[in-house]
Amino acid sequence: MGAHARPRVGGTERRDGMTSSCRAGTGGGRDAECLVRLETPRRIMAVKWRDGHSSSVLCLNVNKDGLVASGAERGELSMWNEEGIHLEQIQLPRADDVTCVVFSPTCPSRLYTSHGETISVLDVRFLKGPAECFHLNEEEINCLSVNETDSVLAAADDSGAIKIVDLENKKVSRSLRRHSNICSSVAFRPQRPQSLVSCGLDMKVMLWNLQKARPLWTTTLQETEAEEVGQQSAGQFFNPPLAHSLSVAACGNVFSCGAEDGKIRIFRVTGVKFEQELGFKAHTLGVSQVLFLPDVYWLLSGGNDGRVLLWDVGSEAGKQLKSPVKSIHRRKARTSASPKRGGEPNTMVTNEHARVLPKLSIEHGEKVNWISCTAIKGLRRVLVADQSSCISVYPLNAT
Repeated sequence: MGAHARPRVGGTERRDGMTSSCRAGTGGGRDAECLVRLETPRRIMAVKWRDGHSSSVLCLNVNKDGLVASGAERGELSMWNEEGIHLEQIQLPRADDVTCVVFSPTCPSRLYTSHGETISVLDVRFLKGPAECFHLNEEEINCLSVNETDSVLAAADDSGAIKIVDLENKKVSRSLRRHSNICSSVAFRPQRPQSLVSCGLDMKVMLWNLQKARPLWTTTLQETEAEEVGQQSAGQFFNPPLAHSLSVAACGNVFSCGAEDGKIRIFRVTGVKFEQELGFKAHTLGVSQVLFLPDVYWLLSGGNDGRVLLWDVGSEAGKQLKSPVKSIHRRKARTSASPKRGGEPNTMVTNEHARVLPKLSIEHGEKVNWISCTAIKGLRRVLVADQSSCISVYPLNAT
């Protein structure tokens, strides 16, 4: 893979109660294929954070104190306060593109960054250079994730491998090799520090437990599409569901996946497997980023079509999570699906006619490389990185 981890996609993380913006229907398809009528994008003016980079910003992350880290091409790493004031910039070794930045969940001053095949650990209080570096991956790293105890780090790379780093012993504890193409995203599940999900350009989504070298469960997005009656089209051949981005909700058992076919898929983990509960066309081009907001089942998405959208993905999936036994949809599913392992019934949503509408639609105008979220003066904001050297900041006022 080339040096530009995020722009390339344009080519080829507790609550059980969800609110609902979907309406029930009477379809009979295997997966929930929700039709989307995107509202007319609102021309919301962005606040621009400037002078922190000289080239495209590729990644963003925010710590508990509101400090923002941004990584860009040619090894540029910058820090910002919550009001967008640029604090400091350093140049990482070898000037490789900074493809991912992740703050420690337990120590807000510790920042993990990936650039090239290297993982650098920095103390943002003394941002003079890496405190330590790991050279563990064989090819360019695309995504980092740290579990909530800050004991293990996962690094996904272009070879399809996921290196699991024991941060106490500072060595690789496992190398997970099941993706046959670029592993584009990896994410630990909240409240489950030994469990993570991954996705890649092989169109596969995998569930892992760190005690095993093989995935517990694998879904191929292309096969899922083929099983949807009447949903195959010529466009699928030219626009396959290469998986680009993952985000896990705070509950730890719901996660989303954004893909090149413009769709967002919502999965629910039950035991050692997961199932798709919702799928909808979200963007006219590839979905480059998905991000669950904290403590709610609202999902941000960014696409190569230049849009940033806010979704309430409560819908029927949320009703089942909130009341799994009483849900009428679950009872109906029991009669038409085989039991899960351990005797749990299959709870796949079978409603083809539900509608998912964005709560907020922002016409950003540039292909989205990364999105993040923070609170500024008590109001939630979405941060957007694109092909420019600026960071765009929008208010999240749901309609």
